[in-house]
Amino acid sequence: MDEKKFLADQFETNRTHLKAVAYRMLGSSTEADDAVQEAWLRLSRSDAGEVANIGGWLRTVVARICLDMLRSKKTRREEPLDLPVHETIADTKASADPEREALVADSVGVAMLVVLDQLGPAERVAFVLHDMFDIPFDDIAPIIGRTSEAARQLASRARRRIQGKPEIPAADIERRKTLVTAFLAASRNGDFQALLSLLHPDVAFVPDAAALRLGDTGELHGAHAVATTFNGRARGAQGAFIDDGFGFIVHIQGELRIAALIAFDGDRISRIEAIADADHLQRLEYTPFHH
Repeated sequence: MDEKKFLADQFETNRTHLKAVAYRMLGSSTEADDAVQEAWLRLSRSDAGEVANIGGWLRTVVARICLDMLRSKKTRREEPLDLPVHETIADTKASADPEREALVADSVGVAMLVVLDQLGPAERVAFVLHDMFDIPFDDIAPIIGRTSEAARQLASRARRRIQGKPEIPAADIERRKTLVTAFLAASRNGDFQALLSLLHPDVAFVPDAAALRLGDTGELHGAHAVATTFNGRARGAQGAFIDDGFGFIVHIQGELRIAALIAFDGDRISRIEAIADADHLQRLEYTPFHH
């Protein structure tokens, strides 16, 4: 099989997937077709021998083309949502069976596209690739020209906006980071009075069943009880953004073993939820605080 025929076959195998990626990013069937066609032109001009994974290469190229189109569209303030509510695009989760992939379809309604259109270009690309197509942040980062951590935060911010959750002001983010950091420092240093000052009087500590098995502490209520439990501990803990909130994580031999989700009431910690269940930990997205 000559190279051009091979490339054409590979492109056709991936076309449905590429159209779905482009459509979710652009909200326009016509523009999605344009992006996919441009990807084919670039593939046809490339050295196929240098491409180890043509499907992944094509998806990356389409994503970059879409990102450029979104940035241009934002500058022109265009709103091209041109498909009816029930227009369908094939589901594009990774599949070894292209025919099945083409048959499995899900609906992307205008309402969803309107919400997506409110996102910034990089936010939209990060969210679509990760949340809709399960692409790792390490692969998304070079597409949008950000670090993996920044890509994760962009997708998380997009997720909050899509779910209708209010943005957390930057000042509140810093204040909560400071509270978590101060709590961990007081815990490590055995500063009981500092712990008490950081905890709400009615604070609750709630471990899951797996966390309960790791220690001898069950559910606790009240600042004195929680401060006593954490006094002189948390030596291996690190403050982190966890999913869309705050908390701390503990790694043992390089593996995440405990995550604690922290809630706040004003400038005090009101709840600490300890998670040690392995399945739950695998589903968490977290980014350690920078020192």
